[in-house]
Amino acid sequence: MLFYKIICGEMTKINRSTFLKQSFQIGALACLNPLGNSVFANWAEVFADDDLLKRLVSANDHVVTALLPTDSTDKNNRRIGLDFALLSASYNSPGSNYYQGEVVLLKLQQLIKVLLSVQAEDGTVNVGNLESPPDTAFLLESLTAGAYLLSKNISANEVTVNELVKQFIIKAGDGLTTGGVHTPNHRWVVCAALARINVLFPNRKYTDRIEEWLGEGIFIDSDGHYPERSMNYAVVENNSLITMARLLNKPSLLEPVRRNLEMTYYYMEPNGDLVTTDSRRQDQYSSKSIVSFYLHYRYMAIHDGNSKFAGIAKAIEQMPGFEEEVLSKFLFQFLENALLQKELPRSATPTINFEKLFTTSNLLRIRRNNATTTLFAGVDWPIIIASGRSNSPNFFSYRKGKAILKYLRLSSSFFSMGYFYSEGLKKEGNKYILHKKLEVPYYQPLPKNLRKASGDYKLSPSIDNRFWNKMDFNNRPVSNVKTLETKVSLVETNGKTQLSFEVTGQAGVQVTIELCFKEGGKLSGVTAGNNGNGFLETGFGKYEFEGDVIEFGPGTVAHKTITGLEGERYSTHFGNLRTEGMHVYLTGTTPFRHTLNFS
Repeated sequence: MLFYKIICGEMTKINRSTFLKQSFQIGALACLNPLGNSVFANWAEVFADDDLLKRLVSANDHVVTALLPTDSTDKNNRRIGLDFALLSASYNSPGSNYYQGEVVLLKLQQLIKVLLSVQAEDGTVNVGNLESPPDTAFLLESLTAGAYLLSKNISANEVTVNELVKQFIIKAGDGLTTGGVHTPNHRWVVCAALARINVLFPNRKYTDRIEEWLGEGIFIDSDGHYPERSMNYAVVENNSLITMARLLNKPSLLEPVRRNLEMTYYYMEPNGDLVTTDSRRQDQYSSKSIVSFYLHYRYMAIHDGNSKFAGIAKAIEQMPGFEEEVLSKFLFQFLENALLQKELPRSATPTINFEKLFTTSNLLRIRRNNATTTLFAGVDWPIIIASGRSNSPNFFSYRKGKAILKYLRLSSSFFSMGYFYSEGLKKEGNKYILHKKLEVPYYQPLPKNLRKASGDYKLSPSIDNRFWNKMDFNNRPVSNVKTLETKVSLVETNGKTQLSFEVTGQAGVQVTIELCFKEGGKLSGVTAGNNGNGFLETGFGKYEFEGDVIEFGPGTVAHKTITGLEGERYSTHFGNLRTEGMHVYLTGTTPFRHTLNFS
């Protein structure tokens, strides 16, 4: 019987006795990349944490058990690549219930045939976007890892699977060497996929294309943000850069990863949730857990001997979601990357008391044990509602244990300008200050030399960016200019936070402060309104969730108009920004001054 193994990137036929002799003599396959990480290892013997190994194999088997009887004809699903890798991992794990199981091979063959049936002429597939190189690269990330594991030792039946997957991968590689991308992170996903293909089937065209993309440079700002400032896509970029660094002997690619991981910890809430308010992508309105960064912290902790990263990795292992996000998905990652199998260095306990200002995105993070404060003032001006721009009006959030104020917003009825967005953040003494001055004019007739008998003037935005019209606004004199100036200041003391609001300028403008607490809690001290809304009219309110309590107040209510808070940007297209949660409102009219305490 013939077996295959990869020797420095080339698939070679050997007999069974030679394979076993070489594997168990050296404990790993002979292909060591220049960073010192074996691509394959006789991992059952060298895995440093026996308990983690057993948990990985057991969790992977649990997923495979559920996967085997499922219908695999969903042709527009990037999940197929991950399923292939999960099956390959159990098939190659001696402790697995599915070790070298025939039923697994049949399922693998079924999956790859589905992919081949939908592969376009250029090598791409429709798994999100139409004939998409980057989406194909996402699929290949796990598919190639699974193929890598299967190439260890191959029986006659396994040859069929490997020949089919080789056919798909080679054709997909052709698509990635010529295809384009949409977003910054796509470049590195494509490069990482090409690096993996190149290890399986070496070809200079793959590395040439990688160098072409890398020639653009990898942006990481002074705080540790990638261009999209997104926790969702930071996972993608870190993963891609680590893959390229270890497979292409490019250790310099790990430096952006270090900087991003240093920053990410300070975005972490006590339960592992990550602040996403300053993101430029869709996750600015959703959540992400630091559990998704586990492999990155583990890899860099071991690679660098970094005790801080080791401590974070250890902390992640105890967090909710570790079973689902790591143990159930990443056995194949441990199998194909031997560095992950090594023991973590001695860990340092991560700090839980800090005050950290990220100047590039104007985001403040304060943590005092189990209480956290977040203040944000870094939207992209002018406010444009589009992916790739920061436009969240959530400028404050507060947590005490499981009690969570998801966000606080401020809006006014001033010409339907909508929510308050600060132009930056500054610190004066122990106080952090947000500020914005709005100016809304009325327009005079155009100068005579610019008038047109046809009345066909340039379609352009109003000076306040509120609406567009064929009025050539920039060339019009203005008058009757109305102003509204908003100032919010924050002072934090030992986990207690004080927010002071000052809205001045045009008199009689309605002001609304909107608080949104995590759904499922209990509110008291609040007057009930319509549709689940509440008003804090006087005194202090309480929000309780599983024994943890946030006290907030005092309240004030001068009106109960709480619709259309988003402003004309959204209402014109019948949109809104209301989210799930328990909403509480405080209201007033200008000149408006109020101080709100959280403890």
